[in-house]
Amino acid sequence: MPASIKATAVKASALLLLWTWAGAALAQAPANDFPTEARADYVFACMAANGQTPDALKKCACSIDVIASILPYDRYVEAETVLSMRLGVGRQASMFRAANFEEMVADLRRAQAEGEIRCFY
Repeated sequence: MPASIKATAVKASALLLLWTWAGAALAQAPANDFPTEARADYVFACMAANGQTPDALKKCACSIDVIASILPYDRYVEAETVLSMRLGVGRQASMFRAANFEEMVADLRRAQAEGEIRCFY
């Protein structure tokens, strides 16, 4: 086998190995990873509701990890936005109480319930 063909084969093999490794690394990366700030915000609010104890910290951190494993971050943000907009009054707040937002909020509530079951009991 000529040297140029052998070198090309080695380069192709190395490139294939690199692509395989990169694909495996991407497959292992968390698909729904929440930003640290969002996780911390959730934990602070959760601790305010459940006590400012080390045990509450562990349970709240566990809970947001469960939620993040179930719900993509963009859907989490959308549902949280709907919930916060519902707290208002007037026409804008009533728009967010519409049925087309119910499934979005229900998905968040299910993820929160799963986090509570896994982490608080």
